[in-house]
Amino acid sequence: MRHLIAISLLFSSLFGTAQQLGQLSGRVVDAQSELPLPGATVVLDGTSLGAVTDDEGYFILENVPTASYNIRCSYIGFQPQTLYNIIVKSVGTPPLLFRLAEAENSLDEIVVSERPFKTSKETPLSVQSFSAVEIETYPGGNNDIAKVVQSMPGVSPSIGGFRNDIIIRGGAPNETVYYLDGIEIPNINHFSTQGSAGGPVGMLNVSFVREVTLASSAFGAEYDNPLSGVLAFEQREGNPNRFGGNFRVGASEAALTLEGPLFKKEDAPAQTTALFSVRRSYLQFIFELVGLPIRPDYWDYQWKIQHKIDTYNTLNFIGLGSIDDFSVKAPDDFDAAQQATLEQVPIIQQKSITSGVSWNRKFKDGSGQQNLALSTNRLDNLFSRYQDNENMSGILFQNDSFEWETKLRFNSVHYTQDWKWSWGFNIQNSSYENRTQIVRSNLNYSTSIDFLKYGMFVKGSRSFWEDRLDFSWGIRTDADGFLENSSLLKNISPRLSLSYALTTDGLWKFNASAGRYFKLPPYTMLGYRDQNNRLVNRNIEYTRSDHLVAGIEYNLGRAARITTELFYKKYGNYPISILDGVSLANKGADFEVLGNEAVQTDGAGESTGVELLYQQKLSKNFYGVFAYTYFKSQFTGSDGRYRPSVWDSRHLLSFSGGYKLPKSWEISARWRYAGKTPYVPTDSTASLAAYPEIVLDYNRLGETYLDPFSVADIRFDKKWNFKRFSFNFYLEVQNFLAAQVPQPEEYGLSRDTDGNILQPLSLEEIDVNSSAIPIPSFGLVLDF
Repeated sequence: MRHLIAISLLFSSLFGTAQQLGQLSGRVVDAQSELPLPGATVVLDGTSLGAVTDDEGYFILENVPTASYNIRCSYIGFQPQTLYNIIVKSVGTPPLLFRLAEAENSLDEIVVSERPFKTSKETPLSVQSFSAVEIETYPGGNNDIAKVVQSMPGVSPSIGGFRNDIIIRGGAPNETVYYLDGIEIPNINHFSTQGSAGGPVGMLNVSFVREVTLASSAFGAEYDNPLSGVLAFEQREGNPNRFGGNFRVGASEAALTLEGPLFKKEDAPAQTTALFSVRRSYLQFIFELVGLPIRPDYWDYQWKIQHKIDTYNTLNFIGLGSIDDFSVKAPDDFDAAQQATLEQVPIIQQKSITSGVSWNRKFKDGSGQQNLALSTNRLDNLFSRYQDNENMSGILFQNDSFEWETKLRFNSVHYTQDWKWSWGFNIQNSSYENRTQIVRSNLNYSTSIDFLKYGMFVKGSRSFWEDRLDFSWGIRTDADGFLENSSLLKNISPRLSLSYALTTDGLWKFNASAGRYFKLPPYTMLGYRDQNNRLVNRNIEYTRSDHLVAGIEYNLGRAARITTELFYKKYGNYPISILDGVSLANKGADFEVLGNEAVQTDGAGESTGVELLYQQKLSKNFYGVFAYTYFKSQFTGSDGRYRPSVWDSRHLLSFSGGYKLPKSWEISARWRYAGKTPYVPTDSTASLAAYPEIVLDYNRLGETYLDPFSVADIRFDKKWNFKRFSFNFYLEVQNFLAAQVPQPEEYGLSRDTDGNILQPLSLEEIDVNSSAIPIPSFGLVLDF
């Protein structure tokens, strides 16, 4: 803390008098039609500052004191909306967007209960959302959106807690789908696990984000392939009034973001805006300085261009890409743990890119809108293990592959009297090529597949009984031209949701949903060939997950809520490894290639539990989320016997929150806890024969457990505002309570003190106690 105070005094002396005033701008639209609402009132809570929107729904507030505000927007005939924890800076405050829903009584301007938490008739429960500000100030997050999601209710930490796997309510890491402005992106992490989606570092830039929403059940029918979650990222548009940007430095990388108007007229917001960013890691240099053998090196880039053709038509061009290179270098001095890491980690060269264009057309009578999106995404993955990793010689395993998808999506929304109807379809061309070499299995094959996947959906929703009962139903179906057992009739996916206000003020609600969801198996599985060059997995089925969820929600006024939910997930057609005899639900959260093996899809699984949540938006300078989940997760293997999954910790607790202090200071903290978790022990005999590959003994799954996972992080922020720029500096300490992070035993070849291999060959356990230390780091954000 003393260091932050010293930095504060240094900045004051270097840059002189602070600028204590900023500008706040944004737009107000009808949530149903997305058309502008002229004459809406925008007010900063607790002040007399406010503005009224113009004919296009835009507003600007000048000379706003720099601070954090809750900002409320109201309009006659519509429910008011409050955006919480908006930080007004002298420079760099992003434009706001209010979406107002029609009130029950068109003559009323104020409703009794305003709900700040994002739900809908289609998804009335099992949904959480975070704003960009909450992500930016998240302790231990390092501005990494994927890490922030780790602390959402029902999300389990990966083993060791350092990866960004999204493991929801006892499901597997590859059961969540990701959408960026309505365009599906297959991967959100650097060094991602092919066939799954997790990795150690996220690649989305928080400067682009308006809101992040995670649904863990009651998925909208427009989404294909979710089994446990839909993670949707809504990007903001670039500033339509001025050029600017920011420069970020975090614990592992530096990023530059630029934004502003294109073709701007003098007295009006631009109709075309742009956002662009590039980010570069420097972890490889830090690891070299401290003598670690791994060298993770990555770039990523992101862009969005929005052009408003007119009031009713908008084009969006988006893109996201990464370049990853994971290599190793031997340290100068011998260390047993580092030597084992050097020998056992994979060498990864990976590139990914997603780009797309979407056209949004609003009906002039306000009765709906249509969205058409064309996108393409490609992943190139060279994943190798060598006898000599440092010199990349002596191939033991290599997966040289690419996945390439081109997708067309159409969604049409219509409002007819009391009903909201949506329908749409998706068509995608999928290409996958792979050259695999596995020396231990004497397997060497090349594969190339190309096929169409297609689906369609329809859904409807309305309110009954004076709007006390919300009802929604939907159905979708998917099929493809590759799998022998795939058909539209076989993969029908119905779902149903309802929400009933138990009290007339709407503060108490009962919510429930039921649904069946299907997922296409990963390309690594579809394209696998055996020693006879046969596509042995062509007869497998889509994985199925049936959900039942019910709960009670109580809204404590405008800014807080308490929810309780019971959930049940039943899996069918789950892939089982023929080699290991275990459900693939127990794989995919490590550096590997998931699914590149023969499987049978007759596995089953289930996850049941209860989830408690307290959430408070910014009120009296405090905001926070506390959640507890108790669950049981188990899956069958080839013997038909249910075994606990490797995510079956039974207990999940999490807290994250912050407090606004005077003079632009803020303190925030995060705590995560998971109970004892099953893990798969090492097969020492097989590992010695296959070394440096470590072979796991899946027959012993459920016999050994890791100690509970309990890690707490703390963060201090200080903001400065000047005339031409604003500055945020933060100091955080991860694992500040110095808790031991549980990990499975690690093994390496037995060596003497000089690093020479002892004969005869044997394995010895490696001491890995270094994780029980606090990890301090700092970062800065410069807005200009």
